[in-house]
Amino acid sequence: MTDQSEPLVSTPMRAADTLQRPSFAMPEGACDTHIHVFGPLDRYPSVPHPHYTLPDGKLDQFRALMGVLGLDHFVIVQPSFYDTDNRCLLDVLERAGDIGRGIVMIEPDLPASELERYHALGVRGVRLDLFKRASLPRDQIEAYVRAMAAKVAPLGWHLQFYVPGWLVRDLIGFLATLEIDFVVDHMGYMLAEDGLTEADFARLLDLTQTGRAYLKLSGPYRIARQRGYAAVEGLAKMIVAAAPDRAIWGSDWPHIPDSTRDTGELLNLLNVWAPDAAVRHKILVDNPARLFGFGS
Repeated sequence: MTDQSEPLVSTPMRAADTLQRPSFAMPEGACDTHIHVFGPLDRYPSVPHPHYTLPDGKLDQFRALMGVLGLDHFVIVQPSFYDTDNRCLLDVLERAGDIGRGIVMIEPDLPASELERYHALGVRGVRLDLFKRASLPRDQIEAYVRAMAAKVAPLGWHLQFYVPGWLVRDLIGFLATLEIDFVVDHMGYMLAEDGLTEADFARLLDLTQTGRAYLKLSGPYRIARQRGYAAVEGLAKMIVAAAPDRAIWGSDWPHIPDSTRDTGELLNLLNVWAPDAAVRHKILVDNPARLFGFGS
């Protein structure tokens, strides 16, 4: 349990000037679609029992990183640290202006007027943490997803799924029926140690052909674990080959719990996964602009 009177902070953030520089020409309008931002506990209290101490990840630090890596836009994803208290995210969006967008976590009964206020500040989607609901009966999970889809569809928002890979596999047929855009985080989180197979991943790739599903090229260290980034290279290349118009990239900054991780190195993986500059432009610029409404 975190003692709110003692604002414990994780390892200090790696300085932007120590990051690898891009190994390819960064296109104008490039977007990091998956970051988290945090603030002081006395202003933005955590959930009662957070899974980690307060990370060192503030907007000013990320803005410095953007200058080094040639990023023009970003999307803040609400972390489990705050659950459905979106105040930190909304305050950051207000400060950032049109370069930022947000993905919130909400209670099912949040009034429509609040959703409209969030939209005006730059929110464009809702995050569904299905790790928390993974033990529920499948029909309850599907009912929850349908209810959230119906709630946010009038605003043109999308759903973002943070979900274990085995549950992604089990929900693929259901997800194909959704009439709203949705994103599956961290390349589907299909871990071999959880029993996921190449056939399961192939079905996930097929889902992108429905015209609603996006896959996020993010969190390679979450999937590779201790095996190194080469362990996920094949998966990433398959996503790029199968769905260049449905792939987006996210750094997962500030890389909880390892804030010393090199975000520039993660960006440069795209040069391996998507060596064609036109495809990288889709992943970094065109697809995020369409999904999050940059430039509109």
